[in-house]
Amino acid sequence: MRVLIVEDEPFMAEAIRDGLRLEAIAADIAGDGDTALELLDVNSYDIAVLDRDIPGPSGDEIARSIVASGSGMPILMLTAADRLDDKASGFGLGADDYLTKPFDLRELVLRLRALDRRRAHARPPVREVAGLRVDPFRREVHRDGRYVALTRKQFAVLEVLVAAEGGVVSAEELLERAWDENADPFTNAVRITVSALRKRLGEPWIIATVPGVGYRIDTAPGSAGSARDGRGRG
Repeated sequence: MRVLIVEDEPFMAEAIRDGLRLEAIAADIAGDGDTALELLDVNSYDIAVLDRDIPGPSGDEIARSIVASGSGMPILMLTAADRLDDKASGFGLGADDYLTKPFDLRELVLRLRALDRRRAHARPPVREVAGLRVDPFRREVHRDGRYVALTRKQFAVLEVLVAAEGGVVSAEELLERAWDENADPFTNAVRITVSALRKRLGEPWIIATVPGVGYRIDTAPGSAGSARDGRGRG
């Protein structure tokens, strides 16, 4: 999951970003409305977390822009405006959820995961493919009934691959979806993480490397072709 945090208080924004990263949620920060609109224009986000009172275009204007785009991106308003009228106007603008400050980070994480589940209502909350069972809400992975312990980043990468339903996901897309805008595009973090994830999941290799293209979940692991792809470096 990748989230845009629109918050003009730097310490608050950084604390939220760092806390979300610990939950395997990639997050970018926009300190004003203009930056928020620019990031929304060039990046793909799963959820927008908006403070209403920010420099430049307000959080309300950002919400209107998201709704008008037709993207269906969920909006969570995170603001000190806690009167019922404030909440009513926020929902009237198209907000999907509303959390008032001060708040507990754990509650924000739970609300974001709930919004992500609703956004993906066409997909089952628990995804199963080729013996893998991935539960995004509980952050649990089982393979053929065996629990697989993963790091936060490994889980985030696996989520993206499983969501592709056997399609190829490029290293660039993995970097964009499982990391954030500060990730070095020339880093080998994706290759290292995929390699470690493949080993954690065990044989027969279920993550295949498509040379020069990216990675995919092999829906028929164990075949000669898939074994060859799976052992590819990275």
